[in-house]
Amino acid sequence: MRNLLFEIAFDGAAFHGWQQQENAVTVQGELKKAWNRLTGENPNIVGCSRTDAGVHAKEYFFNVRTESTIPCESFPVALASSKLPCEISVISCEEVDYDFNARFDCLKKEYIYVFENTKIPSPFNYRRSMNYKYNMDVELMNKAAQHFTGEHDFSSFCASGAEVLSKVRTIYSASVEREGDFVIFRVCGNGFLYNMVRIMAGTLIYVNNGKISADDIPHVIELKDRTAAGITAIPDGLYLNKVYF
Repeated sequence: MRNLLFEIAFDGAAFHGWQQQENAVTVQGELKKAWNRLTGENPNIVGCSRTDAGVHAKEYFFNVRTESTIPCESFPVALASSKLPCEISVISCEEVDYDFNARFDCLKKEYIYVFENTKIPSPFNYRRSMNYKYNMDVELMNKAAQHFTGEHDFSSFCASGAEVLSKVRTIYSASVEREGDFVIFRVCGNGFLYNMVRIMAGTLIYVNNGKISADDIPHVIELKDRTAAGITAIPDGLYLNKVYF
């Protein structure tokens, strides 16, 4: 029995999130079907993160224990050839310790949220960014983002329905920068709550619009009240960008 670690990337617009569901197309579900076609196995595919519907991943990892003898260097092409949707790319495969777990051995993750800051959105960015046609004060938004860093109870930035024992998370870095017509919110932490990054992004829009002061972010955090923060930004602009083990 081998334990294999795969790196993949996917366009989340085609899927109802990562986790397998009975009546929806998901990333995990499509991987399981392709794996079964290739090896005849029905494995437990363990993902590093539970991404929501419409959310993308530039870097994503999963591990799976298998009896298959397919060499690691051959697995990416073999798996992709087993009717895996073109929206999922299998980048690499390596054998890891039997006890390795892509979810629990993940130390931190970096997400980015992409705003297309143009009056006329490009059709090529549809469902891959959030179009925002008004002026964006990147310096002000970056100032606000700095207040996210540190260990906090992020209840104000968690959608209802989250089933977690604690809403305390540590954010190591957060920033906002412009890259041409795009404004990028980048945040790295040891874990994230349900819709947390999208609510952070929506709160930065509120800061930009003057509905919330940049220096009010600590107070919003302290309130532990979802209604104190901004909107939940659409999933289209959210990417899991980097995973650290």
